[in-house]
Amino acid sequence: MEENSPEMEKLGSIDTSSLVDKAEQRIIQYIQKNKMTVGDVLPKELDLADNLGVSRTVVREALLRLKTIGLIESIKHKGAVLRNPDVLGSLRKVFHPSILDNETLKDMFEMRLALEVGMADFIVNNITDEDLDELDNIANEIVSGDTAYPWQVEDEIKFHGKLYKISKNRILLELQEMLIPIFEYVHQSGLLEKDIVKGEFISHKELVDILRLRDAKAYRTAIRKHLNNHFARILD
Repeated sequence: MEENSPEMEKLGSIDTSSLVDKAEQRIIQYIQKNKMTVGDVLPKELDLADNLGVSRTVVREALLRLKTIGLIESIKHKGAVLRNPDVLGSLRKVFHPSILDNETLKDMFEMRLALEVGMADFIVNNITDEDLDELDNIANEIVSGDTAYPWQVEDEIKFHGKLYKISKNRILLELQEMLIPIFEYVHQSGLLEKDIVKGEFISHKELVDILRLRDAKAYRTAIRKHLNNHFARILD
């Protein structure tokens, strides 16, 4: 009869990250520690390999990853040069309903609502009389019901896309363009369990009138009411 094995002492977890993962992390740490900026040149592959204690193949693969995300660019006779990365580049490839699970889709639906309310100060700070006239013209052309329906993605892009442009925040504008198709999908797909109900609502036309006051607090309250029926579908 075999004796019972002694209880195994707790072992430390194994670091399963690859050498390339580690090399990539160390190179990023080097960039941060040395406060490198756009246009600065990284050490040569051989120097990086010697310093990190890995092969040039590992370093080359790590640099390729950084190049893929736009953090560095290979320039002849110079080597790897630091660049301003495309922050949303990688996200843009996966922002599609067909490759995201339902919980992620719902989270992104909520994120778009949060952005709309949160950028009120930027819009009010930057808006011009010309912008107001353009928004007024758009509001007169598009559909604007007293609930979350009717909802037309083309109308949404025209009016709310203009608001994002007024904010003068490039990242917000790009996010809006990426989020609108997902917002449309979630809105119409049945993923949200609650039905659309009629409630307090401010139209696009009324939003423009409030924007003319150039009062960020008043606009923030108004855009929240404009989106109220969407919020009602996700909040208890």
